[in-house]
Amino acid sequence: MAEKTVTLAHGAGGKQTSELIDQVFKAHFSNPQFTADDAAVLNMGEGRLAMSTDGFIVSPFEFNGGNIGKLSICGTVNDLSCMGAKPLYMTCAFVIEEGFPLDKLEEIAASMEKTANEVGVKIVAGDTKVAGKGQVDKIFITTTGIGKIMDNADTSGTYAKPGDAVIVTGDVGRHGCTILLARDEYGIDADVDSDCAPLWGTVESLYTVTNEIHTIRDATRGGVGTVLYEIAEQSGVGVRLNAADIPVDPAVKGVCGMLGLEPLYLACEGRLVIIAPKDKAPALVEKLREGKYSKNAAIIGEITADNAGRVVMETEIGAQTMLPQPGGELLPRIC
Repeated sequence: MAEKTVTLAHGAGGKQTSELIDQVFKAHFSNPQFTADDAAVLNMGEGRLAMSTDGFIVSPFEFNGGNIGKLSICGTVNDLSCMGAKPLYMTCAFVIEEGFPLDKLEEIAASMEKTANEVGVKIVAGDTKVAGKGQVDKIFITTTGIGKIMDNADTSGTYAKPGDAVIVTGDVGRHGCTILLARDEYGIDADVDSDCAPLWGTVESLYTVTNEIHTIRDATRGGVGTVLYEIAEQSGVGVRLNAADIPVDPAVKGVCGMLGLEPLYLACEGRLVIIAPKDKAPALVEKLREGKYSKNAAIIGEITADNAGRVVMETEIGAQTMLPQPGGELLPRIC
């Protein structure tokens, strides 16, 4: 039997478009707010809202630990969560290459459904376009999310203060390493899977410990190192890290050693960088280690008044070195 694929007719707005939406997207995304109208009507209630949008063009579109569908939900959920916002509603837009297998599209939609259900966010509207062969690389997804900020949450990259602790919620660099291996360009065989995960529950748990959380960022493109440089610049502070305290999976460390890569600059898709007062940090880490996606959380450094705008690493032999500022493109198409 010939494989069923996406055709240009699926993107023409007629009968085939309706069938694709009904048989794939509506089948997985249906909820009381899901609409066939031009826009969803939502009841947001009172309070502050957070809104974020993100595009996903990862290559390959499936990888060990997830696929572009799971990634598209996690990415926007995590951006909202970093602002202390409970994700409520999402929209999604697909650009699909002519000839893309329909069974793979359904797998992607199913993973989006599963991930959204885990968080409790509802996909309420979307758009589908089909591009000609070669105009896009298989499938691109854009998601937009709206969330309600908790009353006790107030975070920003500008709030880091000297004396604050730097916390990561788990081992670093796994997603970037996974995508690198999935492309099979170096012939390296290593057991690494992506850390791709939705982190609203992780963030929500932090606020059961303290409201004094200054900054939360998800370490996606550019990894933890890039995020720390951004925070240092935004807040006008320095960052001092202790190399021995940074959790790195042994397989990731091995791959990085062979290729001369720094795990701090490899992408994560399920890890947060948290800046909080030093006296609150041990309790935050203890709480994080109870969580599904943060079992090896660690304090990896502190915010300093000196070396403003810089990230300094104290090595395992006691020397100090300045981490280079991120630049160029280490691993294209990781999200």
